[in-house]
Amino acid sequence: MNKIKVQITNNQKRIKVPTGIRLLIRKCCSAVLKEENFGENAEVSVSFVDDEQIKDLNAQFRNIDRSTDVLSFPLGENGEYDYNIETEAYMLGDIVISLETATRQAEIYGHTLEREIGFLTVHSMLHLLGYDHVNDSLDERIMREKEESILDSLGYSRGTSFVKEKDENE
Repeated sequence: MNKIKVQITNNQKRIKVPTGIRLLIRKCCSAVLKEENFGENAEVSVSFVDDEQIKDLNAQFRNIDRSTDVLSFPLGENGEYDYNIETEAYMLGDIVISLETATRQAEIYGHTLEREIGFLTVHSMLHLLGYDHVNDSLDERIMREKEESILDSLGYSRGTSFVKEKDENE
């Protein structure tokens, strides 16, 4: 398999990045490229931000004035990517994850933060490779099946419950 360089940056201070998350992100990026038979060296940038920062990016680039869990900024289109001569790798793009939202969603869905960040990374990597789910329910289903298949191969399957049941004492 070819190499992938994943540049990971923590641009927020509200939540401590758990041990092992950087390795998980690299594994997720590699697994997506393997699943998609991307046969070239690649580069990806992943940034952790807080809700306020991702809200600003969402407003600036998508004209949606609210926070979200993850944003993808592809550097290519239709399988054509910019090539970095120095690293001899194709630059796929940037992934921006709100660590605050990921933490909340992990709680809501009843799984670990690691599983949530893995899902968001795989989801965004598929976007960087040209997948879209916004306008077509079939494309959304295809993307979801790929996401779950990749996460399952990494040991982060969704499990039986998607939404965490409330405790009677809450």
